[in-house]
Amino acid sequence: MLAATVNGTLGHSVLLIGLVCATFGALATVYGIRTGDGRLLRSTQRYAFGVAGAGIAAFAVMERALIQRDFSLKYVQQVGSADTPFIFNITAIWSALEGSILLWLVILVGYTAVIARRFRKRLDDPLVAWALVVMFVVCIFFFVLTLGPADAFKAGPLGVTSGLGPNPLLQNHILVLFHPPILYLGYVGMTVPFAFAIAALITGRVGERWLTETRRFALFAWGFLTIGIILGGWWSYEVLGWSGVWGWDPVENASLLPWLTGTAYIHSVLVQERRGMLRVWNLTLLVSTFALTILGTFLTRSGVIKSVHAFSNGSIGPYLLGFFGVIAVVSLGLIAWRGDRLRSPGAIDSPMSREGAFLANNVLFTIFAFVVLLGTVFPLIVEALQNRTIKVGSPYFESLSVPFGLILLFLMAVAPVLPWRKASAELLRERLFWPAWGGVIALVVPLAFGATGFAALLAFGLGGFAAGAASRQLILATRRQGLRGLIGRANGGMVVHIGVIIVAVALVASTTYTHSSTLAMQVGQVKRYGGHTFELVEVQGFTTARSNGVRVQIKVDGGQAYAPAITTFTNFGSNIPTPSVRNGVLNDIYLTLDPGSKPGDTTASIKVFIKPLIIWLWIGGGLMVLGTALSGFPGKRRRLPTDPTSALIPSTDRPPRDDDAPASTASDERPSEEIVSV
Repeated sequence: MLAATVNGTLGHSVLLIGLVCATFGALATVYGIRTGDGRLLRSTQRYAFGVAGAGIAAFAVMERALIQRDFSLKYVQQVGSADTPFIFNITAIWSALEGSILLWLVILVGYTAVIARRFRKRLDDPLVAWALVVMFVVCIFFFVLTLGPADAFKAGPLGVTSGLGPNPLLQNHILVLFHPPILYLGYVGMTVPFAFAIAALITGRVGERWLTETRRFALFAWGFLTIGIILGGWWSYEVLGWSGVWGWDPVENASLLPWLTGTAYIHSVLVQERRGMLRVWNLTLLVSTFALTILGTFLTRSGVIKSVHAFSNGSIGPYLLGFFGVIAVVSLGLIAWRGDRLRSPGAIDSPMSREGAFLANNVLFTIFAFVVLLGTVFPLIVEALQNRTIKVGSPYFESLSVPFGLILLFLMAVAPVLPWRKASAELLRERLFWPAWGGVIALVVPLAFGATGFAALLAFGLGGFAAGAASRQLILATRRQGLRGLIGRANGGMVVHIGVIIVAVALVASTTYTHSSTLAMQVGQVKRYGGHTFELVEVQGFTTARSNGVRVQIKVDGGQAYAPAITTFTNFGSNIPTPSVRNGVLNDIYLTLDPGSKPGDTTASIKVFIKPLIIWLWIGGGLMVLGTALSGFPGKRRRLPTDPTSALIPSTDRPPRDDDAPASTASDERPSEEIVSV
C-alpha cells in the first residue's frame, strides 16, 4: 500500500506542478509581451523546462507503477497483470484511455521544451513568444485532462492483487512498442506549426518568414505520422488475421485525416515561400491539421465509435469536443481579423505551372479529406439526430478513393517537370518524353503477366509515369552534384514521391489480385493452391502463464514450416488468431488457422491468402521515411536573380521584420531541375 500511496501521490503532485508551470508560463509570457519586458520573456524558458520535467516525471511514475504491479491504482488494475511479459507491461501505459493521454502529454511537453530551447535567443520576439503561449495553453488543456477525466493515478478498489492486462491484440506483437509513440510524435508534432500560425495571425506577421521557423517541425511531424500509419498497417497485417493493411476503420481514418491535410500543407507552403501566394489556404490547412488531431482523439477515446483500435467509454469526450470547437472558432476568427493582411501579392499566371499543379494537388487532398471525414462522422450525426445506427463501410471509401488516387498519380508525374509561372507545350513534351515511356513499360509488364482490370492497369501506368518523372529529376541532380544532390527539399521530395508510388502500386496489386482458399487438410497430406504446395505436419497445443492455444505446422513448397495459431488469453477468454506469413518479393503467402482444431488432431482447416507485391508497401514506406529525412537537411541551391528590394529571409536566431515579403517574385523560366531548394 505504501508504494501505491507514493505512486498515486507523486503522480498527482507532478501533474499539478506541470499545470502550475504551464499556467504561469502562459500568463508571464503574455504579460511580458504586453509590457515589452524582454527580461521576463527570456525567463519563460524555465517554465517550459518545468512543464517538460513534470510531464516526463508523471509518465515515469506511471511506468514505475506498472513495473511494480501497483494494483492499488485503478489504471494498473485495468491494464496491468502479474502474468504480462515485461515488454508488454511497459507498453500497457498506452493501451487504454488514461495512459494514452499521458503519452500525448509527455510528447507535447517535450516539443514545448524543444521550442523554448531552439528559440532561446528569440524569446523576446513577439512571434516566438506568442507561439510559446499557444504551446503552454495546449499543455494546460492536457494537464487538466490528466488531472480530471483521464486521471491515470486514481486509486482503485482495495484488495485487488492482479488485473486483466492489456487488450490481447496489444500484447501479441512487438510493433505495439513502436506504432503508438511514433504516431503520437506525428500527431502532437503538428502543434508546433499550428502554434506559429496562430502567433503569426496575432502579431500580424502573416507573410512568408514565419514558415521558415516551422518548416522542419512540420516536415518531421508529417514524417512521423507517415511512419506511424505504415506501422499501423503492418500491425494490422501481422496481428488481425484478415490479411489486409487498411480497412477504412474510423480509427484508421482518424490518423489519415491530418495526414491528408498535412500533405497538402507540405506542398502548398512551397508556393507561399516562392510566390507569396496561398496564405489563407496554408493557415487554414495548418489549423485543420491540428484540429483534426484533436477530433481524431475524440473519435478514438470518447467511446462514440466501435473499433478494434478504439478505447472504452469515458467522460473525456465533451472536453475534447469543446477544445476542438475553441480551436475552430478562435482560428477562423483570427484569419477573418487579419483578412486584409492575408491578401497574396502574387497570382497564378497559368494553370500549366508548378504553382497551378500544387493548387490542384491541394484541392484534391482537401476534398478527399472531406470525403473521409464525412464517411467517418456521418454515422455519428445520424445516431445523434435520429437515434438509429448506420454504418459507412469500405465500399464507400474505396469507390471514391480510386479516382482521387489516379488523379494524384497523374499530378505527381506532371508537377515535378513544370517550371514556375508558365510552361510551354514544347517544354512539356521534352521533359515528359522519358517518363511517358516509363508509364508505357509499367503498363505493358503487368499485361504480359495476365493482369486485368481497367483501374488497376491505369494505376500501374500512371505509377510508372510518375516514377519516371521523379527519377528523371533525381538523375539530373546526381549528375550535377553526385549523391549530395539527393539532399534537400526538392530531391528529398522526389524520393518521397517514389515511395508513395511504390506504396500505391503495392496497394493496388495486393487488393486487386489477392486470392484465397480454405484448405481442409490431414497430417502428411500435400495440397496445391496458387502454384504452391502445402503440407500439414502437426497440430500442437501450447500453454503459457497468460494463455493457451493451438498451432499447426505447415510446410510451404516443401521447405520451411510456418505456424499459424489461435491463442486464448486466460484473463479474457477470447480467441485471437495469429497468422504466419512467408514473405516474398513477388508475393506473400499468408496462413491462418480456422477455429475448431484441438491439440493432437490429425486434421485442420487452413485459410491461404496469396498477396502479390505486398512487401513493397513496407519498402515504399521506408523510401518515404528516407525522403523525409533528406528533405529536412539543407541542399545546395542555385539562386535566381531576385528583386533587389526583397528582403532576405533572416536566420532563425534573429527577429524578422514585420513586413514579410515572399522569398522571390522573379520570373522563373529555367528548367525546374536546375533549382534544388533548400
